[in-house]
Amino acid sequence: MHTNTSLTRYAWLSIAAAIATILLKGAAWWWTGSVGLLSDALESFVNLAGALMALWMLTLAAQPPDEKHAYGHSKAEYFASGFEGLLILVAALAIAHTAINRLLNPQALEQVGVGLAISVVASLVNLGVARVLLAAGKQYGSVALKADSAHLMTDVWTSVGVIAGVAAVALTGWLWLDPILALIVATHILYTAWHLIRDAAAGLMDAALPEEFLGNLESTLLPHRQQGIGFHAIRTRQAGTRAFISLHVLVPGEWTVQRAHELAEQVEEDIRRAIPGAHVTTHLEPLEDPLSHQDIDLDR
Repeated sequence: MHTNTSLTRYAWLSIAAAIATILLKGAAWWWTGSVGLLSDALESFVNLAGALMALWMLTLAAQPPDEKHAYGHSKAEYFASGFEGLLILVAALAIAHTAINRLLNPQALEQVGVGLAISVVASLVNLGVARVLLAAGKQYGSVALKADSAHLMTDVWTSVGVIAGVAAVALTGWLWLDPILALIVATHILYTAWHLIRDAAAGLMDAALPEEFLGNLESTLLPHRQQGIGFHAIRTRQAGTRAFISLHVLVPGEWTVQRAHELAEQVEEDIRRAIPGAHVTTHLEPLEDPLSHQDIDLDR
């Protein structure tokens, strides 16, 4: 997790890759007439639409908090992820429709060698960009970049399958292999769409931080627990590139306000070191007071 950083340069990279692969895969389909390669080209249009949406949402997410959005705008990234998932869903249905028509009306492929060579180049472009986006997504905790990377990697594996299918048709002469493979591609794309939409919904519903970060949080609190300090009402949520953590800190009742405040500041700093960019809110309570143990629930 990191504080907001302008990630739009990665979205522009994704846009450029999408345009390049559309041209390459479109040319491959034009030369071969393969419905598998056509399905691959159609998914690149989805890549472009998703990259444009990611650019818009990343630009919005980078804006600082204001009076109406005190927690910032980082949740905008989930809209990009969900939108891309919906686009993938539409593309999968379009691919399936085209494949079924081709299955009922087989058509010979042409200039297979040229088409496959072009498709391989397009796949390498997607592979390179996907790896860059994934690294950036992990570094900055960007949901939109991770979703874009996952989609591009799906495109890469889809292309591998399509290339294998077209090559198999060229070797065997079995024309039905091409549309059957396109249907398999459509099914795989549907699976990816489901994951993107599910993850976007989880973020918008204020799901807790991933287990990795929760483990880091507990490891950070353990030394303080061993010194007799209590913690409860620990709540976490992720909003795009930001993490929000709130917890109650239970200290001995005889402590001065100054001493308790210094401990709370230290706890917050320790958590921010363990989860960079996290926004941490603490609430001090006397350890011995029974009322301190009755406000664990969100709505007491």
